[in-house]
Amino acid sequence: MKTLLIDVDPQGSVRYGSGLARGHETAGFADYLNGERTLREIILPTALPWLRVILAGSVADSADHVVYSQLVRETNVLQDLLQMAEQRCQVVVVDTPPGLGSITRKVLGGAEHVIVPLQCEPLALQTTPQILRMIQDIVAVNERLTLDGILLTMYELNNPASDRVVDYVRKYLPANIVFDVVVPRTVATADAFAAGQPVVVRSPADAASQAYVNLATILADRLV
Repeated sequence: MKTLLIDVDPQGSVRYGSGLARGHETAGFADYLNGERTLREIILPTALPWLRVILAGSVADSADHVVYSQLVRETNVLQDLLQMAEQRCQVVVVDTPPGLGSITRKVLGGAEHVIVPLQCEPLALQTTPQILRMIQDIVAVNERLTLDGILLTMYELNNPASDRVVDYVRKYLPANIVFDVVVPRTVATADAFAAGQPVVVRSPADAASQAYVNLATILADRLV
């Protein structure tokens, strides 16, 4: 499937794991948002022939973050970009900041599907109810939005804290909103991130890679 991955998280982590060429363009969505770059300039090829990426771009300090969030919130640039991308790609994935901020809300207001990654750490459980309530509120306005599921990530085998999180989620959340797939924390994932490559390309036999492939298969079946 022809796919576009858009990073609107100012932390800009997408650039580390998407297989970009060395010396790639660093401008991205923030530069397009403020009118400094064209759309053509910020869409980058990757090691995967079907995947293109738009990086977060230039959001260097706290002052930039304030202006960036304001522009996302008060303009229609993001919605217009998503509409254009929908016409040209089969799948458009948007990586948002963690939490309940205005950028995430803006993205969900124009999205059709949402996946909520949940780290298998006790602290992550504290924000999950608020995130689910926010999604319910947005669905009241954006009826197209579907919660595809909560994805348990960074699971550590033989770590009691990780096991408690998984047990809690399986016990107290409806089974139909939690993916059966659990993504483990692995050395191969960290190595791939450091090398700037997708773990499914660098280490396809790794347990995390297999989990991501299983997740992609589930999602592809739903989208077709």
